[in-house]
Amino acid sequence: FNLHLTPVKIVTLTHFNSNFKVLSERTRDKMYQPILGASCFRRLNGTHQTGCSSTYSGSVGVLHLINVQSDLEFLLSNPPAPPYAPLIPPHLFTRANMLRLKAVGPSNISVVLLINKPEKMTSFSHELKCPNQYSGLKLADNIETCGAKNEANTWNRWGTGLLHEDFPFPIYYIADGEEIAKLVNCFEKFNNFDYESHVLRSLCAVEVKSFMSAAVNTEVCMRRTNFINNLGGTKYCDPLEGRNVYATLYPRNPSDQLNADAARTINANEKFIIVSCHLDTTSMFDGVGLGAVDSLLSLATLIQVAHMLHLLLVRKNKPAISQRNVLFVVFNGESYDYIGSQRLVYDMDHLDFPSRAAQSKPISFENIEFLLDIGTLDDVANIKLHTLNTTPLAQKLLQQLNSYAQAPRYGFNLNIQSNVGYSIPPTSAQSFLRRDDKFPALILNGVPSNKFYHSIYDDLYNVGFSYVNTSQDYMSLTDVNDMKSFATDSLQMKVRNISSIVSMALYETLTGDQYKDMMVANPILTDEFFYCFLQSSDCPLFRAASHPKSPRGIPLPPMRYISVLGGSQESSGWTYRLLGYLLSLPQKTIAIENCTQLPLYYFAGVNGSGECRLTTQNYTTALSPAFIIEDYDWRSGQYSTWTESTWSQFSARIFLRPSNMHEITTLSIGIVVFIISFCAIYIISSRWEALFEDVPASNAA
Repeated sequence: FNLHLTPVKIVTLTHFNSNFKVLSERTRDKMYQPILGASCFRRLNGTHQTGCSSTYSGSVGVLHLINVQSDLEFLLSNPPAPPYAPLIPPHLFTRANMLRLKAVGPSNISVVLLINKPEKMTSFSHELKCPNQYSGLKLADNIETCGAKNEANTWNRWGTGLLHEDFPFPIYYIADGEEIAKLVNCFEKFNNFDYESHVLRSLCAVEVKSFMSAAVNTEVCMRRTNFINNLGGTKYCDPLEGRNVYATLYPRNPSDQLNADAARTINANEKFIIVSCHLDTTSMFDGVGLGAVDSLLSLATLIQVAHMLHLLLVRKNKPAISQRNVLFVVFNGESYDYIGSQRLVYDMDHLDFPSRAAQSKPISFENIEFLLDIGTLDDVANIKLHTLNTTPLAQKLLQQLNSYAQAPRYGFNLNIQSNVGYSIPPTSAQSFLRRDDKFPALILNGVPSNKFYHSIYDDLYNVGFSYVNTSQDYMSLTDVNDMKSFATDSLQMKVRNISSIVSMALYETLTGDQYKDMMVANPILTDEFFYCFLQSSDCPLFRAASHPKSPRGIPLPPMRYISVLGGSQESSGWTYRLLGYLLSLPQKTIAIENCTQLPLYYFAGVNGSGECRLTTQNYTTALSPAFIIEDYDWRSGQYSTWTESTWSQFSARIFLRPSNMHEITTLSIGIVVFIISFCAIYIISSRWEALFEDVPASNAA
């Protein structure tokens, strides 16, 4: 019996299970529709937690479209079938509205959906009015470098501070128009009528899963993580960590201090001018935020300055006086209490910069002549040179800058103004001034005008970029009268002008000679730069700055959030290659097989054929000293303490949520059936002798 029928049973069951699986997937697909978007997530510092989280199993809310303020009032009063999930356009995603939603709590509001309908939006910044307010320069008598209470003196007067609030519900951003239409259609079909009967019928709802593992603050989270790691390796949070990128104008001599145990010493004769900017940006939502005005403008300026000085000095074998060199540094993590610059200052104090792996002598503050920090250039036509105190150095550099900015032969027509005093912009220079307020730090910063600072809308439209794609040479300088098909008021020309001015002033500082040539920075390089960082990593400039056999970049802009160890570091990777390529010297006699270790690097080049070059670029760690100092006081405020919570998944889907009456009826029927079944089983088991008589063994056989 078993031999003949068992195979038939196996085949039949397998076929049945397969069909059942297919049917179950189709049923699930009919019940749920996924919604693509980006989720808010949780970050923590030494005293607080910020961001948002769903419940462990996911947060569910009934969709309700908010078109005007009165639609929001409906949810804040006594909604008939809570909890709800409002769909909010950007112009109503204000601090006042979000705090009111937070106040009514998860009982009324369980999810917030931000939909990409920016037509009525005039400003949108999630950052504080005074970014990095508590981590910068400390002045006597509690004088602040930014007065948050006086809006006129703030650096971000459009800031809502929502990035630093803690919300008890998930916030999900939907950018795609088709996804938004899917949500709106579901709301119109099932929810947008007869609101009083919401409780009596099925409604279109959304489920968002974005549960955050970390809670309270960094101190608690790290303690839990370190305790659990001793047992099973589970993490609740990770420190924000990335990589700074640096390069020198002139190649440095290799160090003879290769013994890992030997004390490191500096070369006191080496003198450096630091030219810096920041790389990262941030927003409320994971993986969204290009920081076009926030940091790309300053990075583009630094790249152009580095390339122009390289062509004018290094390529022409023109040495600087007194062994001067320029150290270009691109800091990462500056959006979170100056992580990158704090670490560089710490490493320079401990003679750990550059690291021993760079095989060069360390650089300390004794080697630094001054710092020129390129801050946020919101308005390239309205730039100020900020200093804490009046010094001959600052006056001389300002005079040099304006001599070129106002020279009739160049036609830049800019006037760089001086701003002396404690009103210092929130830039990387704050970390240097915090260590020593007498440090020679000069900051080039535009007058604040970015209404979308640290938000999802600081993009190519905000910065006014349009890709010209001339397919012309971008590796050489260009004559000041050659516009290269660019309008005089275009972004490319604005960056050309300010970067040329800075380059000319530094040229004069380095050589002692006034710059008299008519060659200026090439706007085509800026055009290609912004295309790579704002539209597609698969671009000509990134391909030229990569190894010929490297995989091509993805057709999306690189992420510029600092992330954590093991997270995406593509922005620092591309910056590393780009800075190395533009500051490198060709080594035509070295074959590819011998061009494998720094300072040699094999680049594809403009034509893609490949060429070995002598480079000066390298990485340094952008991890706050707070995470390497033993028994650090997390509440001291000395260093950045930001961490990021771990999570398992981000997902959102819509479905029809049954009414409360439906759920009660189903539960009641289930209870009745259970009771009847229990009673029936009890009766049958207690009367089984009468119901099932014994039969003879022969009949049973």
